[in-house]
Amino acid sequence: MTQLTRKDALAQLTAKGMDYEISEQLIDDVPIRTFVNAPRSLRQLFTDTRSDETFFVYEDERYTFNEMYQLAAKLATQLKEKYGVVKGDRVAISMRNYPEWVAAFMASTSIGAIAVAMNAWWESDEIAQGLEDCGAKVMLADQERLDRLAQIEGLTTEVIAVRPQGTDYLGIEFNELLSNLTNVEMPDVDVGPEDPATMFYTSGSTGFPKGALANQRNIISALLSWELDAQSALLIAGIEAPQLDYQPATLLAVPLFHATGSHAVYLASYRAQRKVVAMYKWDPHAAAALIEAEQIASFIAPAAMTGDLVQAAASSDRDLSTLLSVGGGGAPRAPEQVKDIDDAFATAQPGTGWGMTETNAIGTGIAGQDYLDRPASSGRASAVLDLKVVDDEGRELPQGERGELMIRGASVISGYWRRPEANAETFNQGWMKTGDVAYFDEEGFVFIVDRIKDLIIRGGENIGCGEVEAALLEHPAVLEASVYAIPDERLGEEVATTIYCDGSIDEAQLREFLAERLAKFKIPRYIQFSDEHLPRIASGKIFKRQLRDDAIAAQAN
Repeated sequence: MTQLTRKDALAQLTAKGMDYEISEQLIDDVPIRTFVNAPRSLRQLFTDTRSDETFFVYEDERYTFNEMYQLAAKLATQLKEKYGVVKGDRVAISMRNYPEWVAAFMASTSIGAIAVAMNAWWESDEIAQGLEDCGAKVMLADQERLDRLAQIEGLTTEVIAVRPQGTDYLGIEFNELLSNLTNVEMPDVDVGPEDPATMFYTSGSTGFPKGALANQRNIISALLSWELDAQSALLIAGIEAPQLDYQPATLLAVPLFHATGSHAVYLASYRAQRKVVAMYKWDPHAAAALIEAEQIASFIAPAAMTGDLVQAAASSDRDLSTLLSVGGGGAPRAPEQVKDIDDAFATAQPGTGWGMTETNAIGTGIAGQDYLDRPASSGRASAVLDLKVVDDEGRELPQGERGELMIRGASVISGYWRRPEANAETFNQGWMKTGDVAYFDEEGFVFIVDRIKDLIIRGGENIGCGEVEAALLEHPAVLEASVYAIPDERLGEEVATTIYCDGSIDEAQLREFLAERLAKFKIPRYIQFSDEHLPRIASGKIFKRQLRDDAIAAQAN
C-alpha cells in the first residue's frame, strides 16, 4: 500500500462534508482559506466544551470545564454590570499562570471585550505605557503586579486584585467581587468571527512593543490548524490516535501572556478535553514530578526549558512514560537537542514549529521522524496559510534561495493597535513581512536562517534592541550604546551591549538604573565599555556586527 503524501492527506481531511472542510472566501479583498465547521468565536468554543472533566490544575486547586466556565460567567457579569465593559473595551490581564488568568480571558472574550495579555515581567513604567497604549478599562493583577501598579501616578484603570497579600492593595479583591453571585449565565452578547478578541504585545526593533490585535477567526483558525496537522500526521502514518485509559494532560510551564502558552497549550485544550497543569514557575525537577503525578502527555516550551527537562529526566527516577510529545516554540532548538529528546524519553516524540504573535503562534510545524531527519527545519506550512520567500524588491524567490519569509492566511492578524505606520510597513495585500530570512527545500520544509529585524530572542522572549538602547541612553553618562545578541547555550541568545561613556560608570549602578526602566530579562547580561566612539559603517550607523564579534571573542577568552 502506497503511503499518502501530506498533500493527499490534507485534501482528504479538508474535503467537502469533512469535519475540517476548508473553503476560500474573500476577506478585505484577500483570498483566505477558512474552516467551514469552526466555532464562530471563542465564546462558542467555551460554551460547546463544558463538561465535568478536569480542566485546570494549579497546585492543590482543581477546576472542571464547567467550574471554570461558571467562574468566568460570574466575572463577565461583573465586568459588564459593575464596570460597564462593552464590546471592544480592553481588559488587561497581568499575573502568573493562576486560574484567575484563564477566568479573566474567558470572561473578557465571551462578552466581546479585548483581552490584553500583558507581559507579567514588565516594570512599572512599562505597565504604565501599556495601559496608556491600550486604554484598558479594567486590569486584573496579582500581588507582584499590584506592587508595580502602586508606583504609577495618576492611574485611571480600575483594578481587580488577584490573590493579594494583606489588606493594603489597589481595587477590589477578585473573590470579594464575585461573592454575591451564585449560578449565573454568561451575559448575552453576540460575538462573531470578525470581532477583535485579544491583544498581545510584541517587541519590534525600536520603541515600545506593539499591540498585535487578533480577531476571533484568527485564533480559532490557529487552533483548528493544529488539530488538522495532528490528524494528517496520523493519516499519513496509517495509525489511529493513541487511546489513553486516562484523561490527556498538558503541562503549562510557559507564560500565558505568550501566544505559545495561551494558544498552543491552554486554548488548544478545550476541544481536546485536555487537562492543563500549571506551574507557578519553571523548575525542571518539579516538572518531572508533575508529569509523573498528573500523567502528562504533552509539553511545549522554548529550547532552554525542554533542554532542562532532558537533563532532569537523565538524573531522575521519575516515571515519564506518559509523555508522548515534547514540542518547541518561541526560539530555535539546537539540532543536537532534537536527538537528545528522542533518546531521553521512551515514548515522547520531538516536535517544533515556527510562528509569531502576529500569526497566533502558528505558521509551520514538524515532528517525529521528519524532525529527526531535518532538525534544523521549522517544518511545513499550515493548511490555511500561504508562505513565500521574497527578495529585497518583493519578488518571489525559487526553492533553495534565501530571502524574507512572507505569510498570509486566516490566523494572521490584520494589524497593530493604533500603529498605522507599523501596519503600512508590515502588511501588504494580506501578506505580512515576518522579518525572518528563510528558504524552502525541495519538499517544502522551511528553514529559518537569520533575522532582518533588530531583535534578540532570549529563551522565547523577543527583546527589541532599540528599546534597550533607548533606556541606556537615558543615563546622562552614556553617549553611545549598541545592543545585540550573543549566543547562549541554554537560552539561545543573551542580551549584550557596548557603550561609550562620558567618564567611568559603575556597572552595578548602571544595572540599577536600567531596572527602573526595563523588565529584568531585557537588562544586558554582558556590558562592554569603550573608551572611544563606537565604530560605524559607511552610512553612519553603528557597526553592530563588529561589536558583536568583539564581545563574543571577549567572552571566549
